[in-house]
Formats: sequence, structure tokens, C-alpha cells
Amino acid sequence: MKEFIEYIARQLVDSPDKVTITEEEKEGKIVLKLRVADPDVGKIIGRKGRSAQAMRVLLSAIAAKNGKRAILEVDD
Repeated sequence: MKEFIEYIARQLVDSPDKVTITEEEKEGKIVLKLRVADPDVGKIIGRKGRSAQAMRVLLSAIAAKNGKRAILEVDD
């Protein structure tokens, strides 16, 4: 899951080397925290949040397939 979201994020930004994802487990859910360079935050979020929402939907589908729950957070 982490690698998949990292791949998508690297394709969206201008500075792919600045993309980092940390993985935590809280209350039985996997929380992925995505961090990118400041100028690229808007590209990850997208217009009206569509890019971020699309990544969240894909992450939820992958997690459900594995019998888990996952959340994506975009850190500033």
C-alpha cells in the first residue's frame, strides 16, 4: 500500500525525491502520512481535493482487499 501511494505521489509532483510516507497504526487502522515539498502540496491535493480523494479511494480499496482499513493524511 505504501509503495503504491508513493508511486502515485511521485508522478504528480515536480520534486519526486522530496516525497516521503510514514506508516503508523492507530486503533486498528493503518495511517499513511504523505509529505511533499511545499510547492507540490497543491498538486497532491488537486482542484477541490479531487487528487487526494482519488488516492484515498484507491488506498481504501487496496486495504479492504487485504482485510484492513487505511487512511491517507497529507502533511504540510
